[in-house]
Amino acid sequence: MSLEIKRLTVGPVMTNCYVVNLKGSEEAVIVDPGDDAYKIELKLNEWKLKPVAILLTHGHFDHIRAVSKLKEHYGIKVYALDKEKEILNSELNLSRAFGFEMISIEADVYLSDNQMINVAGIDFKVLHTPGHTIGSCCYYAESEKVLFSGDTLFFHSHGRTDFPTGSQSAIIRSITGKLLTLDEDVMVYPGHEEETTIGSERMLYDIY
Repeated sequence: MSLEIKRLTVGPVMTNCYVVNLKGSEEAVIVDPGDDAYKIELKLNEWKLKPVAILLTHGHFDHIRAVSKLKEHYGIKVYALDKEKEILNSELNLSRAFGFEMISIEADVYLSDNQMINVAGIDFKVLHTPGHTIGSCCYYAESEKVLFSGDTLFFHSHGRTDFPTGSQSAIIRSITGKLLTLDEDVMVYPGHEEETTIGSERMLYDIY
């Protein structure tokens, strides 16, 4: 693999924030900076990495609380799926529901399903995977066999579907119809807890 992937666990619900770069490159992508902007900045300095973009898998508070500070500090753009726009800047992101100040952010680049993007020299395919939220998405680096799955797919589990715009049937369709069709050796980096593989998750669903 030519990617270097570093994980930081941030915030009150132990969200996985990932810093991703090509080996030998100082340019990096931040995936889901959910909290602790200062901690993320310190680690970036320690690793001698320069972030050039923020990728959001969805708009819940625990994945976006550090976005504004990091965006301002580094002068970088924020990417999110177009269908998640309302979640990002409304009560639907659950910030107040969980006892925090209201968070409202806008992405600079709104993405669509199956769109290809290149950030920090890395090619990602954007996969719309509704169910946890209406605009949840995953970022798939196909050549590296790496998937950042947000709160859609976890290790032997999946994200909650009882929040606004969530749907149990939709998340199962997203997982079985889009994610489990990927190669079995694809590494999955979820929004919470440990990594897994597509092959491991296929065995749980027992459909392939």
